[in-house]
Amino acid sequence: MSGPLQGIGMTSRRTRMRLVQRLRESGIESDAVLEVMGQVPRHIFLDEALSHRAYEDTSLPIGHGQTLSQPYIVARMTELLLRHEPASVLELGTGSGYQTAVLSQLFEQIYSVERIKPLQDRARERLRQLNIRNVLLKHADGGMGWPERGPFDGIIVTAAPMDVPGELLDQLADGGVLVAPVGEERQVLVEVMRHGNQFERRELEPVHFVPLLGGVVR
Repeated sequence: MSGPLQGIGMTSRRTRMRLVQRLRESGIESDAVLEVMGQVPRHIFLDEALSHRAYEDTSLPIGHGQTLSQPYIVARMTELLLRHEPASVLELGTGSGYQTAVLSQLFEQIYSVERIKPLQDRARERLRQLNIRNVLLKHADGGMGWPERGPFDGIIVTAAPMDVPGELLDQLADGGVLVAPVGEERQVLVEVMRHGNQFERRELEPVHFVPLLGGVVR
């Protein structure tokens, strides 16, 4: 896990704590996740024009047709991972780096893949600003994962494929868990647990994510 966050700035603790309270009321139960959600400065992951909306429980645009996920869904997906206590986590879709920063405070090593280079570059700078040192970034097609670094104890997908790619299931360690939104018009959050060569899948709740696209953008 990464050390204490640096560069948080002057955003009021009261503002962040209001968000934490809303998350608790929405059903987030993990005290560890709630604590991190109160610590990670969401405003630095947005352009300045939108930073005043950072602690609303809503998704916000970050450019290139991508969004900064709603805090509730960031907390929910993180909480699902944490229940299985993974050491290494693969994140598909670095985006702004916000979900990455949250994960870095709870897990030993994060491997994060982003297909859009300008987003990755900005995320890298923000993580550096916060002195986060347990994240490795890769510019690649996220649907293919990061096989040379696998298998992973946990995998989190932050954009929606039509179904969970088989390449990702192959990279999930025995006993590991994958959390992802799947679907097109109707999307649902799924949890997939691996038991040897068997995969146990649970559908959890409706969600809305941008689609998982192939290829890379430089």
